[in-house]
Amino acid sequence: MKSLNPVIIDYRSGNLRSVIKALEHLGASPRVTDDPKVVANARTIVFPGQGACDQAMRTIESQGLGEVIKESILKGTPFLGICVGLQLLLERSEEGNTDCMGIIPGSVRKLPKGPKVPHMGWNNVRLLWDHPVFSGIPQNSYFYFVHSYYPEPDSWEFVSGTTFYGFEFCSALIKGNMVATQFHPEKSGKWGLKLYKNFLEFSEDRA
Repeated sequence: MKSLNPVIIDYRSGNLRSVIKALEHLGASPRVTDDPKVVANARTIVFPGQGACDQAMRTIESQGLGEVIKESILKGTPFLGICVGLQLLLERSEEGNTDCMGIIPGSVRKLPKGPKVPHMGWNNVRLLWDHPVFSGIPQNSYFYFVHSYYPEPDSWEFVSGTTFYGFEFCSALIKGNMVATQFHPEKSGKWGLKLYKNFLEFSEDRA
């Protein structure tokens, strides 16, 4: 796994330290960067998630990272997006009325009134189909969530996991080399670490 040296995108608000520690625990040697050239040449990319869509999108655009991330995904670089790193893959967010990267058709919506917002804490994920990144993770395992907005793809073709919080929403997306979760694996104990391990192995297989 060390040979991959996964690149972690630094957009000034991601949960970097926890992600770094999780990857290092698994024997990887992650590199944190905001350099578009480094991201463009990465063999595998992790886009950590924390903060607001509008602010995050402005930052990655100002850093020259928006098109680089999109091009890396489209050319087949293994990519793991977390929380905001999932939401920015869609076309638009209600958070600041923001245009996002548009890789997956759909929008990011504010959680409706009902349960407490933000959705914070442990909740289970219902896996809809098998994939190597979720290999060995039991159905309905619990992961840690912190969010006030949720992804709403136009089609559920790429939705690989859902979670119930007053209604059922998309909590995991997979499209080819691209994997993204609304929850935070780095805060999710052994199953979160298992997901990171699976992703690194999935990336090695595609290297």
